[in-house]
Amino acid sequence: MQILTQLIYSGIALGMIYAVIAFGYQLTFATSDTLNFGQGDALMLGALVGLTLVNAGVNYWLMIPIVCLFGAFQGAVVERIGVRPAIKIKSEFGWIMSTIALGIIFKNVAENVWGRDDLRFPSPLPEAPIKLLGANVLPMEILVVVGALAMMLAVELFNRRSIYGKAVVATFNDRDAAKLMGINTGLVITFSYALSSLTAAFAGVLIAPLTLTGATMGAVLGLKAFAVAIIGGLTSGMGIIVGGIILGIAETTTGFYISTGYKDVPGLVLLLIVLAVRPAGLFGKTAIKKV
Repeated sequence: MQILTQLIYSGIALGMIYAVIAFGYQLTFATSDTLNFGQGDALMLGALVGLTLVNAGVNYWLMIPIVCLFGAFQGAVVERIGVRPAIKIKSEFGWIMSTIALGIIFKNVAENVWGRDDLRFPSPLPEAPIKLLGANVLPMEILVVVGALAMMLAVELFNRRSIYGKAVVATFNDRDAAKLMGINTGLVITFSYALSSLTAAFAGVLIAPLTLTGATMGAVLGLKAFAVAIIGGLTSGMGIIVGGIILGIAETTTGFYISTGYKDVPGLVLLLIVLAVRPAGLFGKTAIKKV
């Protein structure tokens, strides 16, 4: 029972990282019906930039806002270069190839700047596990869960309480009507991409102390986060959290009880089932479009 509890703790921490990245997919989909398929590379860049700052003597907690600003800038660049031209010409697939291409470019740049070897990110918290309900849990895993929830809550409060957040919500509800009301929807879409990459970069510096940091770390995380977004529903914040936790626990328990070679299987199977039975996701709502 103690082992199972420990696996659940690790699965929740892993699942919350997936959820934060998936939350970024939701942000861009809400305003522009597009997705940044380089989201995993935004996480990777955030982790590597954070590692560079920490090695240069910057305190971990002071490094986080700097990395978040870097992530926001990177996301705005992706939108301006890769997404906006596709939206202007109403290309249905142009933004897919553009965001994938930019992700590959960022990965190649990272390999040339930081090398291809995985690097260790020093933990800001003690690495000795603590007892929680009869099982061992790392302090960094607790920080991952708390930090991920805090980030998603902050974005939700921003969207609900601030005038800029209301512009995002208005663009989500009806982009054409928002434009007629004087809202600069192009700027809103740029902002959503900046916020999306900001959350990914933040996730990068959260997970980096628990794993090795390198140019290839973002590819798998970004793909699994996309699966979480589909499973939970691209229109539901709660669905993304639940989907992330389900996938995280499924991976840790499968890897321990069956084999690490099969730990990716449950998530993919669940993804196929959800797509077949409920394409909008477990908590998502089917969109009705007028034609």
